[in-house]
Amino acid sequence: MDKEAGCCSTHLIEGDGTFNGEGLDNFIKEVKLAECGLSYAVVAIMGPQSSGKSTLLNNLFHTNFREMDAYRGRSQTTKGIWMARCVGIEPCTIVMDLEGTDGRERGEDDTAFEKQSALFALAVSDIVLINMWCHDIGREQAANKPLLKTVFQVMLRLFSPRKTTLMFVIRDKTRTPLENLEPVLREDIQKIWDSVPKPEAHKQTPLSDFFNVEVVALSSFEEKEEQFKEQVASLRQRFFHSIAPNGLAGDRRGVVPASGFSFSAQQIWEVIKENKDLDLPAHKVMVATVRCEEIANEKYSFFVTNEDWCDLKDAVQSHLVPGFGNKLSSMIEASLSSYDEEATYFEDGVRSAKRKQLEEKLIQLVQPTYQLMLEHIQLETLNKFKKALEDALNGGQGFAKAAWNCTESFMTLFDEQCKDVAIKQAVWDSAKVRDKFSCEIDSHIAEVQTAKLAELNALYESKLKVALEGPVAALLEGGGDDTWLAIRKLFHQETKTTISDFSDALSGFEMDKKANEEMISNLEIFARGIVEGKTKEEAGKALYRMKERFTSLFNHDADSMPRVWTGKEDIRAITKIARSSSLKLLSVLAASRLDVDGDKIGDTLVLALVDHKKDKNTPMQDPLVSSTWEEVPATNTLITPVQCKSLWSQFQRETEYTITQAIASQEANKRNNNMLPPPWAIAAMFILGFNEFMTLLRNPLWLLVIFVGYLLFKALWVQLDISGEFSNGMLPGILSLSTKFLPTVTNLLRKLAEEGQKPVVTQPQVLGSNFQGVVSSSGSSGVTMENGNGTEYTSPTTHVKEQ
Repeated sequence: MDKEAGCCSTHLIEGDGTFNGEGLDNFIKEVKLAECGLSYAVVAIMGPQSSGKSTLLNNLFHTNFREMDAYRGRSQTTKGIWMARCVGIEPCTIVMDLEGTDGRERGEDDTAFEKQSALFALAVSDIVLINMWCHDIGREQAANKPLLKTVFQVMLRLFSPRKTTLMFVIRDKTRTPLENLEPVLREDIQKIWDSVPKPEAHKQTPLSDFFNVEVVALSSFEEKEEQFKEQVASLRQRFFHSIAPNGLAGDRRGVVPASGFSFSAQQIWEVIKENKDLDLPAHKVMVATVRCEEIANEKYSFFVTNEDWCDLKDAVQSHLVPGFGNKLSSMIEASLSSYDEEATYFEDGVRSAKRKQLEEKLIQLVQPTYQLMLEHIQLETLNKFKKALEDALNGGQGFAKAAWNCTESFMTLFDEQCKDVAIKQAVWDSAKVRDKFSCEIDSHIAEVQTAKLAELNALYESKLKVALEGPVAALLEGGGDDTWLAIRKLFHQETKTTISDFSDALSGFEMDKKANEEMISNLEIFARGIVEGKTKEEAGKALYRMKERFTSLFNHDADSMPRVWTGKEDIRAITKIARSSSLKLLSVLAASRLDVDGDKIGDTLVLALVDHKKDKNTPMQDPLVSSTWEEVPATNTLITPVQCKSLWSQFQRETEYTITQAIASQEANKRNNNMLPPPWAIAAMFILGFNEFMTLLRNPLWLLVIFVGYLLFKALWVQLDISGEFSNGMLPGILSLSTKFLPTVTNLLRKLAEEGQKPVVTQPQVLGSNFQGVVSSSGSSGVTMENGNGTEYTSPTTHVKEQ
């Protein structure tokens, strides 16, 4: 059966000569013949009745023509002409199985139909198989020789010449070799051709101009079936590419394009049928036909203009009409009853046929209105369904349960309304409309389900986003040894909690297991994407985070207090700690460790960027000259080793200024706090100034003069802010001091004069008070001194403001 699946057999011409035009059109569509252009072939077979033509075709072309059952006796099997496609043969090949000749069933009309069918086969076929028995060769009335003679003559008269291959298939081959049978057969064929009267244009035309004659012999199908099938299989190969040069029909002429085959075949058959008188209808039948048709047309016209019908049709345009089916059925029944009354005395067959035609025309007329009613029912019921489903969901009912209940209820309502609009005279099936309505309901349910699932998914995605984004960013910013352990713990905890809630929410939808798992999987992927996306974002800001970490550690002590560079701090150690922490942050951001955390990125960075300076003499390959990390998949790499090396170099360059500033500040602080000269200078002063020292001891008044001079110098130093002026450079400091020196001295002398005019209580107190006032007026900050009695005086700015 598999071999016969694509043959599409069709009854082309009925036994009474009726041409099945519609069947031929359907056949051409099924086999896609119209697409073949000129690349197709037509094969026909003719021969005596019950000679095995159908059997030969079925074995040769894998068709499914009906075969004779030998156990029931020999009788006619094929009536008229059948057509099928040859399965598995290229190009597209069409085969026609002709009714057998010499059949007792057809009787006297046998010869006429034989001639017509044979002539049709020769006219449209490229290859004609003539089935004949081996023992008939040489007989005058056998092997279709008289029929072939008539066909040759009529073909020459009716049609333009075309090249056809005649393949004589000798059945039930005997021991006589084919080499001996073929010459006899060819000689008989030539005699037939020579004896046929020909038009003047073809009197000298040889047989070879019209036909190619081929002869093949086959063993008996009943007695030697296996040998028969082998010979048929060999013959089948000759039909492959039969229209190619040197093929069986390689030199054919006058080929009709495949798209015009149907029209051409119908026209040829009409021409052939014109050669026989056609049976015309009897007078009684003709009258009945004309009159019944007139009555039917009158009733149809009356129905079209009927006021009730027009009102009903207009009403249906805008809304549903209750009782539509009963109203319309009554109108049609009234019209048919009126026809029956007027046509009751005419011939029964004609009257019934015309009544059926009237009924079909009326049903065809009202069908658009009926379809419009179904559309109204469909639209109205669908809108009610949508509202009912929405109300059920808003009421807290589970989605699956709400959808099922609403579907059952409104499908029942739809069926009841369809019954109400049904018309008794029509056998219309509303199944298609019902299926469409069911599809629309399913589509709406799917839409709502998709929307609800999207809302639910978005809700839990937002929850995951809130739960993961901020904490992950904070953990990455911390960048410690347990950062990724904490991130993994956070990820698994939040994901597990959210997915558990999400699964509970999905249970109301009653989806299949696969869809449920897919949505949960997508949510897990989204959670992972949040972490990975945040990690990539922080990795993109690695340099900024490293500098921020370095600045925080470098400029603040263990208590997070700002550092004051007094000179006691170990800047090298602080720098090392800050840089190590920044390097640790870089190692954390270098790769995503959401699944595993067993890499050696941190050790590699320390070895390549820090420890390599300790052992410069030992040659080693730079581990950062690579685009991947060892034991880290490329998909998890956020910053490649080469990029890490580049970032570290840039980081060192951009933090050098901070370190330099700290060192400079520390050195400046040391200089400001260390007012004593170096020890060697003190020793030199002691040795070289021994005489002056002895002079001061002999005359103590000089000590008082020196002390007063020291106080005046200190006051000028603080008032002029000499250290601050020279911090901007030597030349700017000198220029600034030169403009401020005289005003400052004048102001200082004025203050001394004001202090001198105050009443004196005790000399020591006046002296101490005077100098205290001088120092205070200078606006000094943090200057401390002692008088001769060991009393300590301090002149901070705040004290001056208080006084």
